[in-house]
Order: sequence, then structure tokens, then C-alpha cells
Amino acid sequence: MAAITRARRAEIQLVSARIRRAGQRSSHPTRRIADAIRAELPEVTALEAWRMALGWSRAVAVEEIVMACLAAGLPEPGLTEPMLCRWEHDPRERPSADYAVMIGRAYGTTLQALGLTRHARAITSPRPSDIHYGRPDRTSPLPTTGEPMTTAAGLPAVRESLHLALQVDPSAGAAVLEAAEAAVEHYALHYSRHPPHTLFAEVRATRGLLLGPLGRDSQPSSGLLRHLGWLSGMLGNLAHHLGDDTGARVHLSAAAHLGNRSGDARLLAWAHGAHSMTLRASGHHEAAVRSARRGLEAAPNVLVRAQLNAWALAPALAARGDGEGAEAAWRAAENAMAAAPGVEPGRWGYDLAEHRLHGAELHLTLSQPVRAAPLAEESVAATVSGTPGWAAATLLLARAEAAAGEGGDAAARALAVLDRVPANRLRATSRARLAQLGSDLAGLQAAAVVELRDRLRELPAPITPHGRPAPADQS
Repeated sequence: MAAITRARRAEIQLVSARIRRAGQRSSHPTRRIADAIRAELPEVTALEAWRMALGWSRAVAVEEIVMACLAAGLPEPGLTEPMLCRWEHDPRERPSADYAVMIGRAYGTTLQALGLTRHARAITSPRPSDIHYGRPDRTSPLPTTGEPMTTAAGLPAVRESLHLALQVDPSAGAAVLEAAEAAVEHYALHYSRHPPHTLFAEVRATRGLLLGPLGRDSQPSSGLLRHLGWLSGMLGNLAHHLGDDTGARVHLSAAAHLGNRSGDARLLAWAHGAHSMTLRASGHHEAAVRSARRGLEAAPNVLVRAQLNAWALAPALAARGDGEGAEAAWRAAENAMAAAPGVEPGRWGYDLAEHRLHGAELHLTLSQPVRAAPLAEESVAATVSGTPGWAAATLLLARAEAAAGEGGDAAARALAVLDRVPANRLRATSRARLAQLGSDLAGLQAAAVVELRDRLRELPAPITPHGRPAPADQS
């Protein structure tokens, strides 16, 4: 196949997006959309046409193929975007039979439809026994990467190990508390690796395991109360990221109470800060300020004070219309951050990337995009592409650019987020920032802005009216 120029590739993407949108509006199945793409764009292979028909970027397609492997109980493969690109464009580069089976499962179609007929003859109805990659009986296993216990397959195993410890010691002695602490740490450190609804179900189930010993003990240990508090706090944070701020406030109130009962000042401060965030999101600005100040009163060290000022108090004051107070809280956060001996990673910690993110959002609220842009740029540079932190910082930078009259660049950044982050991993906070950006760009007719407007209209809700999470096949 002759090389396709960059300009032609951009044209192909636009045409395929138009065909896909038209097909979705007409309720056409993916197969018909893929056929329509190939009819209008003969240089596109069947494998690429199906990906385009699904509306997936290569990054999303790779993730879906990996998830199909994990769902089949297989190790995580070493699949990359360049590998998928070669399979789509170079007739000499074709996926192995093992990969072909998993691509068919992820795309929801047959190998014949994907143009992988060489494999279709060998495997017409794939069974787990047909798939050997990464297994000892394969002479040349495909490379595996990553940390398997941080994948979705590892989540139930963490809960099951805690359950096992409780079966041995129903009274929740030292070994059980150690397992519970490890579970909390695991969920916290890998919080951003999972769709919020998936992690919510696991954290809830884990917390449920600890309710048994709590009910049997009239004087539960501070350790048990502390772990229940952190799990409740995580449920609150996850509920917020799923757009359920009323539910989040219930969980966070429980976390604050348990933090107080257990004597864990860090938990108490964090829970009040998170409670302030959810109150602010719901428009309860006075209550958000009060909760932020209660968190600051409990803050056990200078780093937590930096976090509570930047994350809770400053934005609550700005939302209330107190610009002077918000500026003072931000200065206090900056001074505390400069005095902090170090940063802490993970869901409960605080680092410079998150600090700059809060600063950018604050200055946008205060109508100061010139001050917001460099803070957002620093946050983007300090995060990993495709993660929730990267998405949040990228969208804040886009809003700053839109305020500066750079609507096309702002829309292009937002489109990159939609391409890189599947809908079921897109947090409610990022959805709110996308909606704000859409309002910022209202009236503009640049090509990227029009495409963004179309993509936002098509973006599925995080939770459907039937209580199901957003489908993973949207980007």
C-alpha cells in the first residue's frame, strides 16, 4: 500500500467521523458504518474501518483489546499503538492468530469482517483453549508488560484476600487490619487506573467485609474505624467523579465521623476538604467554605494545609464571590507548599501537579486566564498522557486558551482528551469542564470547534437512566 500523506490522513479521519455520526443517527449497526467508510475511502483497510466505525482512537482500541484479553483470564499483552497501526496499514504486517481472536472480541465482529481471513480459517469459533499467548505451552510467547495486580483482574483478588483473612480471624485482629490497610493503599495508589464505577463496586464490597467485625465489637479498634473511614472517603470521591454529589456527601460525612472517632487527623482533614468540594459543585458555597475551614483546623502538617487551602478553601471562596479571600487562601497554599518537606503520591497525598491544577482552576474562576494558563501547562507537563489528571489539566489549559481567543487550539485539546480517554473513564469533573469549554466556544465555527460540538452531543452519560455505566466503546 502506498504511503498516505498527512493531509490525506486528516481528510480520511474527517470523512470517517462524518460517516460514523450519520450512521449512529440512523441507528445503523457498526458493520454497515464500516462498509460505508470503505466504500467512500477505498484506501482504508477493513481493520481500520471497523475501528473508525466504533469511534475509537488507536489508544482506545489498544485498551479495549487488552481488556478483552484480561476478561478471558489471560496475562496483559504487550500491544502498542504502533503495532496496531502497522496491522492496519501494512499488508506484510498482520496480527498473530492469538491477537486476531482478541481483536475480534474487542470489536464485536468476525475475523472475516476484519479482513483477517487467514486466521478465520484456523479459528472460526474461538474458545479460551484456542488462545495461547503468554502461556507456558507457547514456544514464543508474546511479551507481557505492566503490573497485573493493578489491572481490573487484580481488584477482586485484593478483596478476596481480605475476605480470607477475615475467615481465619473474624474478630479483625492485627493480620486482618494489616490486610485492610494494604487494600486501602492499593485502591488509593491505583485509583486512576480503573473506571470509577468499577472501583466503586470493589471498594464498597471491601468496606462491606469490615462491617461484620464492626457490628460484633462494642468497642471497635481505632484501626478498624480508620480503615472504614478511608474506604468511605474513597466511595465519596468516586461518587463525586460519577456525578453523584448527594451520595458523595453521605459517604464523606461518614468518613469525617470515622476520622474523628479513630483520631486520624489526616482522614478528618481530607474528608472535610472533599466534602467542601462536593458542596461547592452543588452550589452550596457558604457550607463549602465552612467545611474547608473545618478541614484546615484538623490539618496535621504543612502539606495538608497547602492542599486544603488550594483544593477546598480558595475555590469555595471564589465560588462565593470573595475574590480577595480566594487570593489570600491561594497565597497561603503557595507558602505552605514551598515550606512542605516533600510531596506524597496517591489518592490521599498531594503533589505539585495537583497543586498547579487547583491554581489554574481557581484563576479561571476569578476570570484570570493569563495566570491560569502557565499553571495548567505545568500540570499537564507533570502528568501522564491519558490519565484523569492529564485530562483535567488539558481541559483547564483549553479553557484558558479559549478565553484568550484561541478557540481552534482549545477545541483541538478537548478533542485529544475525547480521543484518549474512553467515555466510561471520563470523570464527571472532566465532563463539567468539557461543558464549560463548549459554552466558552459557543458561536465559533472553526472546524475543530464544530467537531467538538458534535462529539459533546454524542457523549454518553456516565451512568445511563437504567443505572448502567457509560459504554467502553465510546471515546
